Amino acid sequence: MASSTVHASQASRPDRPPQPNLAFRHLRGRRSPAEFAALVRRAAREIGERVSCDARYIGRVEAGEIRCPNYAYERVFLHMFPGRTLTDLGFAPRSSVRGRRTRAAETGGGPEPYETPEEHDLYDPQDPHDPYDPHDNHEESDVLRRAFMTGGGATVAAASLGPLGLAFDAAAAERPVGRPGATEASALQEAVRRIRLLDDRHGADGLYRRAAAPLRAAYALLDAGATRQATADRLHSGAGELAISVGWLAHDSGRYDDARSHYAEALATARMTGDDALEAHAFCNAAFLARDAGRPREALRAAQAAQRVARPLGSDRLMSLLALREAGGWAGLADRVACEQALARAQALYARGPSDADPEWMSFYGEAELEGLEAQCWSTLGDWSRAAGHARRAARLQDPHFTRNTALYTAELADDLARGGRPDEAAAAGMRVLDLLDEVQSSRVQAMLAGTARVLLPHRRVAGVADFLERHAGLPRSA
Repeated sequence: MASSTVHASQASRPDRPPQPNLAFRHLRGRRSPAEFAALVRRAAREIGERVSCDARYIGRVEAGEIRCPNYAYERVFLHMFPGRTLTDLGFAPRSSVRGRRTRAAETGGGPEPYETPEEHDLYDPQDPHDPYDPHDNHEESDVLRRAFMTGGGATVAAASLGPLGLAFDAAAAERPVGRPGATEASALQEAVRRIRLLDDRHGADGLYRRAAAPLRAAYALLDAGATRQATADRLHSGAGELAISVGWLAHDSGRYDDARSHYAEALATARMTGDDALEAHAFCNAAFLARDAGRPREALRAAQAAQRVARPLGSDRLMSLLALREAGGWAGLADRVACEQALARAQALYARGPSDADPEWMSFYGEAELEGLEAQCWSTLGDWSRAAGHARRAARLQDPHFTRNTALYTAELADDLARGGRPDEAAAAGMRVLDLLDEVQSSRVQAMLAGTARVLLPHRRVAGVADFLERHAGLPRSA
């Protein structure tokens, strides 16, 4: 392949910044990063491997941040593309990348604060996206561990993004913070990815309080200031995305005031730096929060503001999601016609397919999410039958990787069925949600399930309802 020799030659010049892996991008074809990640996970299962590949991992590979995959991913990729070598797939030879790391260790050459981005992170033998690989601490990402070990001034703050990306040393907050560099920017970006990955699987309740500390550390890095503008831009973008991620954890765990504050912080960061992509993301989440908090007019204004900012970014999938946020606002205002128009626009934009302009954070947005958000609109409008149909499709289409969303869509289905006069089906769907609560900690899901239980109380004699109510009543009060 054309880029094979390019990547092989790059291995001998470790002082260069990461180069995009065009060969790997070509192999992805017209599939979105999320769709391709699903193929990787399926291929892994075929050969008995377990990898937690998602759209963010694919993005790191294509950006050249991972020049050589770990052994599990290597086996999966070679299974997917028989007859090709790692070099054919655009990766550097393992021996050359490993040799560079060994030489650096022998000479004490840790990452310098102002080094060109991530060169010391390009080979990832224990990739944080694969928790089944052996780690000294299985929840600690390699890039964050190295940030801690270097011990520079700015890395005191970066180290608070340590194990799980979320540990925090209270004393570290009082120490002077030196000028941050590429290593700290990488640590910040990895913390965002890690939080999203854990939230996708387990929900927000167990994560929110632990995520506030790295957010404080992120803004400490901003206050310290970077000498390079490119690094400063990455730090601002990373801090803003982290604020949104922490805001979402607050939102999903029912802490709406905290979520509103975090989203406002992200919006201010975006506007200070002229980051339209970050601003669109902040408005998108603010619209969702306002809808859930019972402020539909605010949800509508935020969704429309997001669309104005996002239009020049060139992502039809992003515009589709924002149209759904607008539809949710119209539904809350009981404007069925405007809601249907926004839903039709969302579907048309989604049908245009994915593109390279789609933001990394949108890995959750697929056909299942489209169906799930439409179900919520019809539920708000009181059309229970139509809502149940979309919720059922959402649950069926959802990638098992997103366990929290599977629970969410099924809880939506149970509630729609209960309110639509089908208590036996509602109880069955509710039981499936209860089966997922060992893995998922989401106050939003639990609140929906509690509402369903209240609706089903008068139908206790219907088959299956009493069993559901009894099991639901036995949930721990803290759940």
